[in-house]
Amino acid sequence: MPADSSQPSVRLQRMPWLLLLVLAFNVATAQDADRARVPQPPNHALTYTIALTDRLRVAVFQEPDLSIISRVDANGNINLPLTGEINVVGLTLPDAQRKVEEAYRVGRFLRNPQVTINVEEYAPRTISVQGEVRNPGQLTLPIESGMTILDAITRSGGFTDTAKGNAVTVTRMMPDGTKKVITIDVQSYIRGDRKARVEDTTLLLLPGDVVYVPQRLI
Repeated sequence: MPADSSQPSVRLQRMPWLLLLVLAFNVATAQDADRARVPQPPNHALTYTIALTDRLRVAVFQEPDLSIISRVDANGNINLPLTGEINVVGLTLPDAQRKVEEAYRVGRFLRNPQVTINVEEYAPRTISVQGEVRNPGQLTLPIESGMTILDAITRSGGFTDTAKGNAVTVTRMMPDGTKKVITIDVQSYIRGDRKARVEDTTLLLLPGDVVYVPQRLI
């Protein structure tokens, strides 16, 4: 029986499609590699952390006498029945719940406490942007999402022509009363410099932070 002479031609017809698939795969791989090298946009997702002067409702399951509403004081504490003061500032709500439960267990007040904490009233959440931006002033931080230093500068109108964007500072008051100053190179990130430190520009600002953009020497 004669060989099917159409088979080689079928294989030849399929070859261009195979080449196109290989080429498309290589292009996609190269694009993924480029994206990995270039700084990526920040992720604005935020898990809420308790702030000074937040008003919290603390409920203890089946213990109505222990369920209260307490405002976070200047030291970051809430004052609870039996346990007294517990520092919760900077904690997420689930972390604060676990901390209060642990305090009741360690103090042997409750064997298996189940605590729920909710925010009854949020503290004013503002930051200040000063120096070489087009619209300096205060900004209100969103509750359910974060604001990065890049967001803050953008919302303040961006850098002026004389801004020193590679030496932006964030001054933050720490819970122990000390000040922490963080210097960030925002300009490199804006320019897409591959040496830019993405973790710097994705730093989430906290209430009371002061962002300062210095003036460069002309």
